[in-house]
Amino acid sequence: MMDDALSFALVGAPRELFLPAGQRAHADADVPLPIGYGVTNSQPTTVLNMLELLDVPRGARVLDVGSGSGWTSALLAELVGESGEVYAVERIPQLVERSGEALAPWPQVEMHQAVEGVLGLPDQGPFDRILVSAMARDLPRELVDQLGPGGVLVVPVASVMVAVRKDPEGRITSSNHGFYSFVPLIP
Repeated sequence: MMDDALSFALVGAPRELFLPAGQRAHADADVPLPIGYGVTNSQPTTVLNMLELLDVPRGARVLDVGSGSGWTSALLAELVGESGEVYAVERIPQLVERSGEALAPWPQVEMHQAVEGVLGLPDQGPFDRILVSAMARDLPRELVDQLGPGGVLVVPVASVMVAVRKDPEGRITSSNHGFYSFVPLIP
């Protein structure tokens, strides 16, 4: 069941703002929608499941890997509030530009062009939360290393949604949360 914070985020960051003009009429459909360049804007139920697992607190520093259209970055911005920070990373330059424009109303989001061969933003960490919207083959250690103590990483790994938690001493635990399909995670 969706909590009040997620309901608020959905109202504050409607999906249609982040879709290409030809897809906006389908914004309410609970399906992934193509946004060009071989990628999609994820199915809303999937996004909500990931955000529930991420459990984003107000004021958090969040890394959004594979930000695509920018919709998840805006949702994260709504969740962290004005005192939080969201670092969005996308590898496709046209989507970086398009989503950067769509994210203008959320000044707490900083858009970044991904660096080839580098996952996330290692120089900007540690992060309280990391959301990955692309399928990894194995748990991406580079992203686990960017997670701060007490942090949570949500990432699809080999078709399974995995929530990784790092305790205050740096110990890692993980749990699996159902099967999903995503585009591949490309460093």
